[in-house]
This record gives sequence, C-alpha cells and structure tokens, in this order.
Amino acid sequence: VAIKQVSLYKQSEKELIVNELLVVRNNKHPNIINYFDSYLVEDKLWIIMEYMDGGPLRNVIQEVLMDEGEIAAVCRE
Repeated sequence: VAIKQVSLYKQSEKELIVNELLVVRNNKHPNIINYFDSYLVEDKLWIIMEYMDGGPLRNVIQEVLMDEGEIAAVCRE
C-alpha cells in the first residue's frame, strides 16, 4: 500500500482533497489506483491506497516527452 499524507491547514486544497477521495472511492477500474481507507492523524489526512510503482502519472508526464499517440493511449486508458 501507499499512504498519502495531506496537511489540512491549507483551506484552498480541502475541496480538491475531498473531490479526489470521492473519485477514487466510488470508481473501481484496473487502470485507476484503488482507494482503501483514510484516517485523520493529528493535523493530517492519511489516504491509504494501492501502491503504484513508478509514481503518479503527474510526475511521468512532467519528466517524459510523449508524442501524440502516446498521450492518446494514456487518455484512453
């Protein structure tokens, strides 16, 4: 598993966090990381999810130059 720790001090990010939890909690698909549970630990929200070797897609697209066909394949999946 992977544990994502999110600080709850930033008011502007709370809505994004709630939206992310709703999306991953309610959607099951082999190409989407599975959400298991979440816990409030002191001032942080711990989100327990399936571990993804290679990191988040955001990091991949920032570091790898993809051509149009590769971008289309990622979007399709």
